Formats: sequence, structure tokens, C-alpha cells
Amino acid sequence: QVQLVEFGGGLVQPGGSLRLSCAASGSIFSICGMGWYRQAPGKERELVAIITNGGTTNYADSAKGRFTISRDNGKNTADLQMNSLKPEETAVYYCYAWEVKGHYWGQGTQVTVSS
Repeated sequence: QVQLVEFGGGLVQPGGSLRLSCAASGSIFSICGMGWYRQAPGKERELVAIITNGGTTNYADSAKGRFTISRDNGKNTADLQMNSLKPEETAVYYCYAWEVKGHYWGQGTQVTVSS
């Protein structure tokens, strides 16, 4: 089992920046990669960015050029730096990790983009 805990959500003004961090614990040796998803009210959960153990990344088109995902394998963390945030990106952001046998979710952290 893998446990994921998110940190860093909150309120930010449009155009501002926020950094989310996710810490993994438990059977971390089984993790193949980590990432971030988000779910806005009334919408489905969607991919924001993922990163493999080897550092390969994949971003949603909406995140390219503004968001950066990074990984510290030694600390078992995955961070998401978000710049130029937009009001429509208000959502609960979930940390995600996958292994060969399945995947795991964090409890989510609220990000609100509003003036």
C-alpha cells in the first residue's frame, strides 16, 4: 500500500502562482510514477501532469508552458509548480501514484483562484 498526502493548496489571485507538494509513504519501492489530477465542481477528474521515476513527463494541454511537475525520488515527493493561474482552474487537486498492480490517490487539496 502507498499513502499520499498533499500540501500547499489555498487561495490565489488570477495570474498568481502556487506550489503543491505530495509526499508518498508506505510501499514506495513499488511506485512507477506520480502525478496530479484535478476535479472542478460538476466536472470529471482530469489529468494535470504526471512524471515517471525516470523523469519523463506528460502535461495536459492546458498546463503546458505554465505548470511544471518535478520529482524527488530520494524524498518520495512530487511537486507541481503552477504559474499564471486562471479562475477556471479552481478545483480540488489530487496527488496520484501508480504501480504495476494499481494506483493510489491522495485526499485532495483545494485550490481556489479568485480575486
